[in-house]
Amino acid sequence: MKSPTTLEDLVGIEYCKLGFYQDLQQKVEQLKTSNQELEKKRREIQAVLDGITDLMLVLSEDMKIQQVNYVFTKWFPGIDPIGRFCYQVLRGTTRPCDDCPARRALDLCQVVKDICIYKIDNKFRQFEIIASPLKTDPAGEHNVLLFKRDVTLEKEYQAQFYQAEKMATVGVLAAGVAHEINNPLAAINGFAEGLKRRITRIREKIDGKLVEDFEEYTDTIIKECLRCRDIVQILLTFSRPVGSGHCPVDMNQCVKDTLFILKHRFKERNNVTIEADLQPNLPMILGDESQMKQVIINLLTNALDATINGGDIRVITGAGPKGAVNLIVRDSGCGIPASLKDKLFEPFFTTKPVGQGIGVGLSTCYTIVNNHRGEISVISEEGHGASFKVSIPEMNLA
Repeated sequence: MKSPTTLEDLVGIEYCKLGFYQDLQQKVEQLKTSNQELEKKRREIQAVLDGITDLMLVLSEDMKIQQVNYVFTKWFPGIDPIGRFCYQVLRGTTRPCDDCPARRALDLCQVVKDICIYKIDNKFRQFEIIASPLKTDPAGEHNVLLFKRDVTLEKEYQAQFYQAEKMATVGVLAAGVAHEINNPLAAINGFAEGLKRRITRIREKIDGKLVEDFEEYTDTIIKECLRCRDIVQILLTFSRPVGSGHCPVDMNQCVKDTLFILKHRFKERNNVTIEADLQPNLPMILGDESQMKQVIINLLTNALDATINGGDIRVITGAGPKGAVNLIVRDSGCGIPASLKDKLFEPFFTTKPVGQGIGVGLSTCYTIVNNHRGEISVISEEGHGASFKVSIPEMNLA
């Protein structure tokens, strides 16, 4: 039989309840204080993250996006990336990227830096990537913190500065050589003309065969002097300062002048056949003649390098749709691997050995064509040649 509850028992229960509620109230106050401190730290961290203008992502080990910062919504508006694979969102592909910096960071457990190119809004954008592994829990699961910084303008400015410096040096050299050559050429041409006139006067006193030989020699000297003069004039068009102003430009004439300048290189490569298919009466474009020749010479030089084992190179011009003038440089060389196509127009990217190229040719072409409100594209398959197409709006004569 249960014993009856006494007064002492009731007093003990109430006392215990009172102590419990007091402890609970203290715990609640401590939790409130801790929550306020955590909220303060969260705001501080958020303020720091909001001050970062780079794109930031947190990826899981299987490359799924766990978290992004506000920059993502600016670069990719209207896209919810959480839980999706990064290569699906950033690259639009169905499989992980080759040589992924995030994967390398996880495998090596160290910070990895890389440069990549994405095509956003039909424009190639270059990004500097920093991948840093993060250990998120004692069980050993790893995430990776990924930063992407848009360095397109920085790289373009670097390439433009280097190319401008290079062209300025070449320009000074070309101008100096031109003037130094012009003086002796003028003298040679003048004396050859004088000899020709004197031979005509004494034709009756000298053997006819000897006169014919002298006339042939003097004609050859004069013709070669005029040829050298034309070379000097074409060389001077390449030495004009970059940004000298846009004016009507004949694309066909640019091709002819460039082929003339590179004639000696084609002669050295007797295993390469070059063919020019230039559409007559091609519309003029509004542009910089020296820069357009620079584009052509870069594309032809790359085509020559691609046909190191022999092949064919075709230079084609023609009127394109929507009032455009097209230039196509096509070769039957080694082609371009699919993994490298996205990097072709990246400044300082090159597949050539050290000392044979620094990788500013195609990036400079891209910048020049873009400044002319045009487009440059490439179609290539490894082992089956490449075709570069430049399309520039024709000049509006209205």
